[in-house]
Amino acid sequence: MALPLMPKATAVWLIDNTKLTFDQIARFCGLHVLEVKGIADGEVAIGIVGLDPVGNGQLGPNEIERCEKDPSADLKLLAPTVPLQRQKTKGAKYTPVSKRQDRPDAIAWLLKYHPEVQTAQIQKLLGTTKATIDRVKNHTHPNHANIKPRDPVYLGICSQMELDRVLLLAAKRKSNKEKRDAREARAVSRAETAPAEAPAAAEPAGDSEN
Repeated sequence: MALPLMPKATAVWLIDNTKLTFDQIARFCGLHVLEVKGIADGEVAIGIVGLDPVGNGQLGPNEIERCEKDPSADLKLLAPTVPLQRQKTKGAKYTPVSKRQDRPDAIAWLLKYHPEVQTAQIQKLLGTTKATIDRVKNHTHPNHANIKPRDPVYLGICSQMELDRVLLLAAKRKSNKEKRDAREARAVSRAETAPAEAPAAAEPAGDSEN
């Protein structure tokens, strides 16, 4: 089933601007209904700006109204009028010149909302450098006063799929580290609380032979 571009941003907009059910939004955006509920509660997709699917030609103007009247109906995605660009699989990520000025905002967004993402991952995802990331992180960037955390998908610097892949890897790495640290902590705790071994008792001296 074809999905809208930037599914989470689209879900944010639909939640804020329509009376569609969570199930309808989840089916249209290819998300789990619990994830849609999390977006509505402000626990998921934090910082993502809503994307209007009608304004960008992904939904017909009467489609939302039709589905609002019938909770069992599914939204129908309009066929794209412009062919999607084939994604590059090799080589360094290229960021259009017009988008490069937005990269500090995207870096700030990742640092603020997803600190578990490693610097190397941010470099690859946004096509930036470690020095730029460090300057944004340390508030020494030349344009620091104008930097505002903004979703890199909304800015058009990366796709939602690319971002989700990075966040999933970072979450797994964080979870594995927490489990490893917990195992090590339990091992140290057991070692500290284990009773010391009692010294071996001396054997009684036997009768010497004549």
